[in-house]
Amino acid sequence: MLVTDIRVTPLALPLKRPYVWSQGVETRFHVNLVELIGEDGAIGVGETTTAPDAAAQAMVLRKLGRHFIGRPVFEARQIMAEAYRANFLAFGGNMPRYANQLMSGLDMAALDLQGQATGRPVWDLLGGAVRANVGYFYFLQGETVEELAADARAAVAAGNPVIYLKVGIEPERDIAATRAVRAAIGDTRLRLDANEAWDPGLALRMLTRLAEFDIEYIEQPTPSTAIEALGQVARQSPIAIGADQSVFTLNEVYRAVSGGHAHMIAIGPREIGGVQPMIKAAAIAEAAGLKICIHSSMTTGISTVAEHHAARAIPNLDDGNQIMWQLLEEDVLDRPGVAPVKGRLALEGKPGLGTVLDRDVIGRAAERFEAEQA
Repeated sequence: MLVTDIRVTPLALPLKRPYVWSQGVETRFHVNLVELIGEDGAIGVGETTTAPDAAAQAMVLRKLGRHFIGRPVFEARQIMAEAYRANFLAFGGNMPRYANQLMSGLDMAALDLQGQATGRPVWDLLGGAVRANVGYFYFLQGETVEELAADARAAVAAGNPVIYLKVGIEPERDIAATRAVRAAIGDTRLRLDANEAWDPGLALRMLTRLAEFDIEYIEQPTPSTAIEALGQVARQSPIAIGADQSVFTLNEVYRAVSGGHAHMIAIGPREIGGVQPMIKAAAIAEAAGLKICIHSSMTTGISTVAEHHAARAIPNLDDGNQIMWQLLEEDVLDRPGVAPVKGRLALEGKPGLGTVLDRDVIGRAAERFEAEQA
């Protein structure tokens, strides 16, 4: 099937409540919807996150998308390699992290179109499913300790087996929030994420204090620019350490696992360059005896479905993975439903990603973005 056109649409999607993390407070997510159109009229969909600017990124995505026009969608990996060489290597300053963010949406859309052309779900294109369903953690939300504890009680009452709490806000607030959440959830599994908030010294002090709360593991406590700092903490920490922002390229995944800098690799398609590179990242981690925890950040149900297809095919997958579409006031998917039940989700194996978009939601989100630019 030849690709005949590409559409890129910036979207602004408000959140149900403010999203509080170590980097600040967010009130909406911005994504770029990517649509590859096949010669038979079929549409493959993907999306990208938009740092640092959605409109600027959309321009670059359209330029990259032109490499697909008139080419078979089954040449997608070669097309993206050519696009990287032409735009990001010598003349672009060799920017694999930024390129990955862009290529992720193209990779999702191409796989979706390939699956529709063959009548197979994307996980079959990745080698086939190795599990029937995927486990996800519950992402606590709240601006105060009391709100977080209340959300935690509701999460456990709904049968969620793994709870996830953002820390790195302020040390005493972090301790108070973790203590309150632990009291609310009893012996339910608890994970933390500090999002690069601590230097190694503070990280070790905080981890020593947090250890009493039986923390399963903590993501990225130290700055992502120094993998050695993460390793220094991992070798001394009483809590298992996950690498997240430190491993946004395949080379960084290799450095993290070969150097013993982490006990878990948390990575998602939006960072590593798409669904197919996720399989490569998982293989690198598997060779080192580590599991992959699928990471999602500021994305919609499109990414959730793409991540789910990868998760069905990855052998060394963790049982508590991340999704974030549920934080939105309204999602861009009409179907399938992507809400886990008691922490588990099993999507039907429809061709491609199997998504149907809610065009009304997309229209409102596109208008909202345009209004922001005025």
